[in-house]
Amino acid sequence: MSLMTEHGRDRRRFTAAVLGADTVPEPTPVSPRVSRGVVVEATSYMLCLATPDGEERFLYERVTSFWRGAEVGPDEVGPGDDVVVLCAHDGRLVAERVWAQAARVSGVITGREGDTLEVDPGHGRPRVPVVIPYRSSGRIGVRHPRLEPGYVFDAVGVWDRGEVRAVRPATTQPPYPLAATPDRPPTPQASGTVGGIATWYDPAWGRASHLDPRARVHGVAYPALDRAGHDGCDRRTPCAPLPLLSTGATLRLRNDCTRATAVVPVIDCAAADSWLCDLCPSCGGQGAGRIASLTMTGFVALGGRLEDGCFNATVTVAQGEG
Repeated sequence: MSLMTEHGRDRRRFTAAVLGADTVPEPTPVSPRVSRGVVVEATSYMLCLATPDGEERFLYERVTSFWRGAEVGPDEVGPGDDVVVLCAHDGRLVAERVWAQAARVSGVITGREGDTLEVDPGHGRPRVPVVIPYRSSGRIGVRHPRLEPGYVFDAVGVWDRGEVRAVRPATTQPPYPLAATPDRPPTPQASGTVGGIATWYDPAWGRASHLDPRARVHGVAYPALDRAGHDGCDRRTPCAPLPLLSTGATLRLRNDCTRATAVVPVIDCAAADSWLCDLCPSCGGQGAGRIASLTMTGFVALGGRLEDGCFNATVTVAQGEG
């Protein structure tokens, strides 16, 4: 990740030297309201996390909410849990919302045995075992009726002993296997602003978030990477008219629901997002198609709720990026 960060800096310096500093805005730091780490201690009024910066403590208020596959109480969060904390507006030490063991799996089903799936997220990431508990099967089955190899799967859940327990679908499954996806005609590439859906992913895969620097990386995986130099990105023609970009490029992303905006670097491939042409139900969409997949902390910092899986967004690409 350090090499990728340095590559991005070099790219921005070169572009700025050729086209001017205004063409390449610097990435916005992650909001100080968001923290991620592993629980060291949890009580009825306080949470202590181990983070890359050391221990951090957060107090609860009466309105603090907790999610662990569903709305839960503070007693459901315990030592060893991977946690994302959104702090209250008026205090860094007061937790507004806490997510414990949050997970997401987007990809193509490669195997099934009983209520357990194997999902390949593509672009070189490891395959993930996904368990669909009985109490979640009806909800997931409505929007994912074909839980068979070859079909796309996208769900939010929680990590449990190396598996993801899916609790809610994050989209409606296409009615055909990925290999039979109809070819989309090339979309005219936009040169500036595009509306669509922002999603999220976890570059650390829920593991050792207090040690792994990827757990708090600020950036996006992008569904329209230039094929030159990105051979492992098994993408299709995206639904949205996105310009081709390379890792290291920057884009301005706005949450159309909250109006929060940040400049974020492209750090990875979002091949699975190019396989889908869906809508997000939040606050009225501007169009179908996924335009960026934020890291967990970046998604929360821009006002997203991990359990929702998406928000409607607008991206603006600076002149000269690509």
